[in-house]
Amino acid sequence: MKLVKVLALSAMVGLGSLYGSNYNVDTSHSDIGFKAKHMMISNVKGNFEKFSGTFSINEKTKRFSALNGWVEVASLTTQDAKRDDHLRSANFFDVAHYPSMQMKLIKQDGDDVKMQLSIKDVTKVIDMQLEDVSSTIKDPWGNTRIAFELHGAINRRDFNINFNQLLETGGLLVSDKIKIDIIIEGIQIK
Repeated sequence: MKLVKVLALSAMVGLGSLYGSNYNVDTSHSDIGFKAKHMMISNVKGNFEKFSGTFSINEKTKRFSALNGWVEVASLTTQDAKRDDHLRSANFFDVAHYPSMQMKLIKQDGDDVKMQLSIKDVTKVIDMQLEDVSSTIKDPWGNTRIAFELHGAINRRDFNINFNQLLETGGLLVSDKIKIDIIIEGIQIK
């Protein structure tokens, strides 16, 4: 019986190294950001201060077998309190009814990544580009770390974020296209 347990444990360790290692997102060294056109002439940037996530990656092939993230929407900041309150309101994210967003890996094909994104009451598959996957390193405290970036864009109206205002010039106050920039550093789960 002891031999069976040893063989089963060896098989699990072998499969774990075949599929990769598991990581927690280090939120103090990561960023979830967005960018939208304001009055069609400049970009307004924002980010979310409270988020968490986990992922599994084969460090040699740079392939993910899992990638999951959660964002506390009320933690958004654009460095303007009045605008932030408006974005939290029912006109945009409606955080009173939809306090979180979720993202989950569907498929990876090289640097092309399909993610399932849930905002408000809508879940859709979006395309993102994987960039800058680092090699693993050991930090001074003995932790194994790896980093990567994901970049993409969504149409906010696809997620029931519909508020807008027409300008005298004919443009819109806020663009429908929202760029998403996710910068992640992970710490391997021991």
